[in-house]
Amino acid sequence: MTCHAFEQNSARERSLGVTVGNEFSISQHVQRLVTSSALARYALRVLRTRGLDDTALQHVFRATVVARLTYAASAWRGLTNASDRPRINSLLDRARRHGYCPPDLPTFDELCDTADKELLSKAVKQSHHVLHTLLPPPSTASQNYNLRHRTHSRELPAHTTHLTDRAFITRMLYKDVY
Repeated sequence: MTCHAFEQNSARERSLGVTVGNEFSISQHVQRLVTSSALARYALRVLRTRGLDDTALQHVFRATVVARLTYAASAWRGLTNASDRPRINSLLDRARRHGYCPPDLPTFDELCDTADKELLSKAVKQSHHVLHTLLPPPSTASQNYNLRHRTHSRELPAHTTHLTDRAFITRMLYKDVY
């Protein structure tokens, strides 16, 4: 292995299929998703020429591409930058135009928001959930003061770094989604 190749490998880490670059950049992961989705679109085009109907193509697209896009998205979506999300949404738009996904398929953010709400709801309600121990304690302020209504009764985490602001639980608690 050359020195240059070693530097490239140490500049990014791949864990559970998610590539995280220097300074917690997720752009390499998004690039990998876009590339693999382009390959999947080519395979879908071949399947269409072999006689597979649009309904079956849409099932294959959802089972392969959409599943790959949303895999662990709750963890990595907070690390995306402004140029990453449009690349993912344009990928879905292209698939809609070619008939590989239904026209009513939600955007990437809508897909992830739905999954995030379900995940946080389970973490809050189920004391044995793996994320439950990471939740901040219940807030006592609502018992002592007449505050505006919030959709959760948890203390809001203090701002420590921009990285913690992008973490799943912090994003969800400030979002007021469940």
